[in-house]
Amino acid sequence: MNYRRIFKITAIAGFAFLMQSCFVAKTYERPEVEETEGLYRTDELPQDSTSMADISWEELFTDPYLQDYIRKGLENNLDVRIAIQQIAAAEAYMKQGKAGYFPTLSAGADVSRQYLAKNSQFGSFFSGHIDQFQLTGNLSWEADIWGKIRSNRRAFLASYLQTVAAHQAVKTELIASIASSYYQLLALDQQLKITEETIENRESSLETTKALKVAGSVTEVGVKQTEAQLHTAEALLVDIKANIKIMENTLSILLGEMPHTIERGKLENQSIDTELKVGVPAQLLQNRPDVMASEYGLVNAFELTNVAKSNFYPSLTLTATGGFQSVEFSKWFDSGSLFATLASGLTQPIFNQRKIRSEYEASQARQETSLLEFKQTLLNAGKEVSDALYTYEAETEKIDIRKKELDAYTLATEYSEELLNNGMINYLEVLTAKEQALNSELSYIDSRFQQLNAIITLYKALGGGWK
Repeated sequence: MNYRRIFKITAIAGFAFLMQSCFVAKTYERPEVEETEGLYRTDELPQDSTSMADISWEELFTDPYLQDYIRKGLENNLDVRIAIQQIAAAEAYMKQGKAGYFPTLSAGADVSRQYLAKNSQFGSFFSGHIDQFQLTGNLSWEADIWGKIRSNRRAFLASYLQTVAAHQAVKTELIASIASSYYQLLALDQQLKITEETIENRESSLETTKALKVAGSVTEVGVKQTEAQLHTAEALLVDIKANIKIMENTLSILLGEMPHTIERGKLENQSIDTELKVGVPAQLLQNRPDVMASEYGLVNAFELTNVAKSNFYPSLTLTATGGFQSVEFSKWFDSGSLFATLASGLTQPIFNQRKIRSEYEASQARQETSLLEFKQTLLNAGKEVSDALYTYEAETEKIDIRKKELDAYTLATEYSEELLNNGMINYLEVLTAKEQALNSELSYIDSRFQQLNAIITLYKALGGGWK
């Protein structure tokens, strides 16, 4: 065996290991995101770093029915299960990236028979045919001089973490959707109850109006107007019942189940007592799963740019081939049939139709695109937090106003009925007061739901639910 050749190969391999420290690949550092400065649209940035996103959904939502539905949804929802499979696929690629440092090993066995022409170069020495039996093993290893393999490994890891964050985003969205649908059902139940009571009252009013007409106190117009109000409430009842069925179907699908009746509590028993703390804007980088996923996408693009850049530099490959080779089957595995080949190569690309440069330039563009998408995701996250805060404040203020409005219309209805009985107003004014009172009560219930929904939206916007 040629020991000098082995020494040269060993020296090259040793040189390759020494060059491992001379990485061309850069290390990712989070870019400056000045967009977080005024993310919540306020002159006074919150000084308290406590965020309601750190609170478990079980602490935020205390209704036992709702808690059971969220648990069931997290277990059965199809979007969550799809996200889990995407994580499994990304994990497989991540393992592939980790294996990039290892050599490749392959084995093969083949038998061939070659018929030679009598007038060919070898046909004059061999008559008939030549058989060859071969069993080989091939080992190849590329030295990671420029950090190409390391960057590939980090790119696969970032892609995996991106799918994990995407799964967390699906959980956050699911929890918010289940809670919102549940509270909307409770609001519809309350509106249904009010509408049914209104229909009973209007049926009674219609009978009273007919009696007043017989007594000569009202005309047929008053009767028909009262009857029309009754039918308006009946049509509203049909819509509410249909919306309840539709919302039950929606919630059933979120739970990963066939549409069915949803057991639930009552709107008046609902309260979310958690203090609405938003923390500092920079916390969105750690709390919002979609922001985290977007940054992992940026990391992936950054590392792939490293890979593209390393292609400009020479690659060092060590290969070894060995096995048994014989022209006679009986001597295939004899010691005399053993063969081995050791080789090392340094390959430097020179002209390749500009493929390497084009891929590098494209990877730089993709990296810049990922950076812009990351910043855009962060801006959208800040907008959602700001919108939810303003919505909550507005709905809280509106609830007080709606309550005063409802009280005023309720008294107006009572007064108008007394005045009608004393013959001081006509029946149209009574009907108008009753219609306004019903609309006001329905609006009050809607504002109550909107307030709860704003808290849910704020919780999701801050990145709560997945922890």
